[in-house]
Amino acid sequence: MTTFPNGSESCCLGIIPCFRILFLVSLSFVYFAKAFGGSYMKSSITQIERRFDIPSSLVGVIDGSFEIGNLLVIAFVSYFGAKLHRPRLIGIGFYFLFGLFSRLSGLTIRVLCVSAACEKEAGSSMWIYVFLGNMLRGIGETPVMPLGVSYLDDYARKENTAIYLACLQTVGILGPVFGFMFGSFCAKIYVDIGSVDLDSISINHKDSRWVGAWWLGFLVSGFLMLLAGIPFWFLPNTLAKQGKSPSKKKQKEDRQEQGGFLPEDNTEEDAPKPVTMAAMAKDFAPSLKRLFSNKVYLLIILTSVVAFNGFIGMITFKPKFMEQVYGQSPSKAIFLIGSMNLPAVAVGVIVGGFVMKRFKLSVLGAARLSIFSSFFSFCLLLIQYFLQCDNSEVAGLTMTYQGVTEVSYQQDSLLSQCNMGCSCSLKHWDPVCTSNGITYASPCLAGCQTSTGIGKEMEFHNCTCMQELKGEQMAPPTNMSAILGQCPRKSDCDRMFKFYMAVSVLGSFVSACGGTSGYIVLLRSIHPDLKSLALGMHTLIGRTLGGFPPPIYFGALIDRTCLKWGLKRCGGQGACRLYDSHAFRITFLGLVYCLYGLVNLLWGVLYLQLSKRQKKLELRSQAKATALEASGNNNPNGHAMVSIFKNKDDLDLDSESTI
Repeated sequence: MTTFPNGSESCCLGIIPCFRILFLVSLSFVYFAKAFGGSYMKSSITQIERRFDIPSSLVGVIDGSFEIGNLLVIAFVSYFGAKLHRPRLIGIGFYFLFGLFSRLSGLTIRVLCVSAACEKEAGSSMWIYVFLGNMLRGIGETPVMPLGVSYLDDYARKENTAIYLACLQTVGILGPVFGFMFGSFCAKIYVDIGSVDLDSISINHKDSRWVGAWWLGFLVSGFLMLLAGIPFWFLPNTLAKQGKSPSKKKQKEDRQEQGGFLPEDNTEEDAPKPVTMAAMAKDFAPSLKRLFSNKVYLLIILTSVVAFNGFIGMITFKPKFMEQVYGQSPSKAIFLIGSMNLPAVAVGVIVGGFVMKRFKLSVLGAARLSIFSSFFSFCLLLIQYFLQCDNSEVAGLTMTYQGVTEVSYQQDSLLSQCNMGCSCSLKHWDPVCTSNGITYASPCLAGCQTSTGIGKEMEFHNCTCMQELKGEQMAPPTNMSAILGQCPRKSDCDRMFKFYMAVSVLGSFVSACGGTSGYIVLLRSIHPDLKSLALGMHTLIGRTLGGFPPPIYFGALIDRTCLKWGLKRCGGQGACRLYDSHAFRITFLGLVYCLYGLVNLLWGVLYLQLSKRQKKLELRSQAKATALEASGNNNPNGHAMVSIFKNKDDLDLDSESTI
């Protein structure tokens, strides 16, 4: 065992102290737990939408409630928390609020939803409980990013920060992997398992009316969150800097090396003094002013906000995109995201962190890596536009009863001569698949006369609407029967989906390669004493403007592509059952393209600003060296009086260009 200057002892693993190992492992598990809970929430969006019979725009509000809870407290936690006991604040957030989230969102809704009242009115306002639970999750996670990352960066070697962040993000990505896969598992379990006879259920998990056991994952994630908060109660408020304690000269050089951009304070470090809440509150506004006078920081904020909009909107509705455009079941779509896309992201983060450490990239080098990954991943996104499938063949919605392809948003188009006298309801969605591969909205609208079997084995016969079909594929049918459920897509759609997944996985890897480098640009562009506040404000603004709005406006625009709405038990419009896949694809990808295209433009502006500031600081360093040499020659005693950074104009310039 080796004793460090602050009295802590190291383990026998090189020079890394025990507490540093404990903190890194604990923070990694926190990243895993919070990512598990967040990704499971994303994977349950479709199930929650169906359970409460609400549109995509409203389920987007529920998903965005996490950001509401986060923004309520993050500014205060980031600023005051940086001056208090950071590890314990993280433990408090996870132990109490994350536990409440799981109980309120999962167990409470489970108890309520098996009651007679909930069964009578599935489209009631009980989704508010999920809204409140998710908002509590946002409050509980608040300390993790600003306090955890700044704590790690404060006590790690500069060259090790990138690899530590890569480790955190990689372990954190394992959370979504398990979260999405567990979401896929729960999506196959019926929501009211244990309270209904499953043999009486006539649909399966591939049906658009199926509701999975979405509540189960909230209980599991709550348990993980409670465990994750325990180690932080045993960590110290401060740690020794990794490695030997450097001299003041070396510390000064390290500060100047922080991206090569930070200005010189020209003040000697004083011994730390105890601070009071009143003093911290008084210094809050000046600290914010210093932070937001940094032009590069503002550009990073703007770029992050636009990138968050694209990412959150895409990941929220990606499972639904795969379901509606490529005919995949929700459980399969969630499983593929968790088993293929997210591992690719994990590998990308590791590769990005390794490149940063191996080539010891500067801030400009990190920016170049981020720009490359952003542009290349955007090109891969553009390829996805050409990987499309035809609409599902649904009589009266995507094709006429005569077999002509024609999309209709009017419910009257569901009627034809074959079912005109059957008094069929146009509001219900109870699809049947006929023997020739055409889907009808209900057995009645298919003109079926008789039925045999019960439950999932029910089959309908003498479906007269099949006789109206014309064309080569619609020769006079010999088998006029139909079975429950929607017909599968054509075989060529499965082949197209494989190409889509290959491009999507490669895009996930390339995009993740720039994740760590982008974060390094942020960390190296701010003063150490503003680090926690800067990270907190970055998270606050990013989630306020980039996390909360996207699910809402993505959902609202996607709702406009709905062809057939469901019906609530007590009347009124429910969740969408069928979308126009072409309009859905254009709307979804169009939004993503606009946002990520703007991100690439902003990265270009940010890089130009970084290059410009670096040149200015290099010229200033040369001028200072020249002045020091001249002063030394004029003053043999060595008492040079250098005032290069003493005048007001230079200080103002520093405050504007501090990066």
